[in-house]
Amino acid sequence: MLYPSRRLVLAGAAALAACSPKTPEKKAPAPAVGTGPTTLEAAVAGAWRTPADKARDAFRHPVESLKFWGVKPGQTVVEFWPGAGWYTDIIAPFLAATGGKLYAANLQTDDLADVPAREVVAAFRQKIEADRKRYGAVEITAFGRTSGPVAPAGSADIVLFLRNLHNWMAAGIAEKAFRDAFAALKPGGVLGVEEHRADPGEAPDLLAESGYVPQAYAVRLAQEAGFQLAEASEINANPKDTKDHPFGVWTLPPVRRSSPRGEPEDPAFDHSRFDAIGESDRMTLRFVKPAQPQA
Repeated sequence: MLYPSRRLVLAGAAALAACSPKTPEKKAPAPAVGTGPTTLEAAVAGAWRTPADKARDAFRHPVESLKFWGVKPGQTVVEFWPGAGWYTDIIAPFLAATGGKLYAANLQTDDLADVPAREVVAAFRQKIEADRKRYGAVEITAFGRTSGPVAPAGSADIVLFLRNLHNWMAAGIAEKAFRDAFAALKPGGVLGVEEHRADPGEAPDLLAESGYVPQAYAVRLAQEAGFQLAEASEINANPKDTKDHPFGVWTLPPVRRSSPRGEPEDPAFDHSRFDAIGESDRMTLRFVKPAQPQA
């Protein structure tokens, strides 16, 4: 994986120093703080966010969700699989403006067989590197089957799993995701989870073919990794979601699938009933890494 090159600092020549008057040593400029959105509300309202992304705020409730998970100025946050960066466009400018740090643990490219997924990863990197003034020193790491740490051990205040648990279940790496998150967090740190929610009592489909995950199963995976459930919220609930759609959760907005995955779209498919539902019913969970090792 490529990482941004480090700046080299050149020392002054000894001969010049010996024959020149001594001048005060110049300090490296401090990171710009306060030049961007210093509140979550300002970050969500940012003009850099696309109209299509802002239209989804009514279903994703970013301000309420981030506050529920405890995201605050100056924190170190890890976002797993940011994809195109829907949430990154909110979190990164906010952290950059308040002296915080974002680790974006994107898809591990070694795992990617299809070109579109590789293109998403490349486009995300290009977006971040093209506007460091806005996004700050986002550090792009990776999460996948053989990936290493997503961030330095014990460095993160918050880790976020945002609608990706079903993907990791299908890939057989869900348990690894929770372990890697636990390792990255400080004692007392928070794991925030947003995920499509299956009906209560439904048996977990380990391949998550519908995209829906039982909340009890998500809690169990977290607890097995060492987390404690602090609170569950209904911020992102949608009681209209019947969860029995022909192409799983992807039948609903924003994907609006009209045919099985890999097949051409069906131009005769009637989206109206599914568009009326809106986006999926979702669990919103906050877990805590214990401040003391569990007995």
